[in-house]
Amino acid sequence: MTSPLTEAEILAAHVGDDPAHNSTITLAEYDPEWPRLFEREARRLRSLLGDTLVLAEHAGSTSVPGLAAKPIIDMVVAVADSADEAAYVPRLEAAGYRLSVREPEWFEHRLFKGPDTNINLHVFSPGCSEIDRMVRFRDHLRTHDEDRELYERTKRELARRTWKYVQNYADAKTEVIQEIMRRAGG
Repeated sequence: MTSPLTEAEILAAHVGDDPAHNSTITLAEYDPEWPRLFEREARRLRSLLGDTLVLAEHAGSTSVPGLAAKPIIDMVVAVADSADEAAYVPRLEAAGYRLSVREPEWFEHRLFKGPDTNINLHVFSPGCSEIDRMVRFRDHLRTHDEDRELYERTKRELARRTWKYVQNYADAKTEVIQEIMRRAGG
């Protein structure tokens, strides 16, 4: 099991404003608009990044019909080399995207917030195992009602708690995610 991030790790990875949340988590019922918002963002990214963008997938709970979610569109993308920020960050920032997290020690992950849509844009390099894990989890939840319901119950229970950082809420879901991933073959 992956250890939850420490406060020092959360703060070290964060870029910009204080990431403190100090509140509960807001979950919304599934909204059929979420896939359309993803498609709009994916078109914008293809326009901005061209061939630098290798892959764009809708991931996270907003990509699973019927699943309650934080109303934030999670996108997982691959660029030629996520560590080579000069190749893509300036174009994203010029379009209003804001680099929020930089985690070179974790798959060279970068996270951006959107210019006008509430998104978490997760950037990795092609072939990254985390992309495969996120897509496999999404696909499993789309086709396995029992696991989708288990995940939603867990999220709702955890969302009622007060979390110093949203990352703490994400980390608290790890055990149930790993349980579901074992059933999903990974």
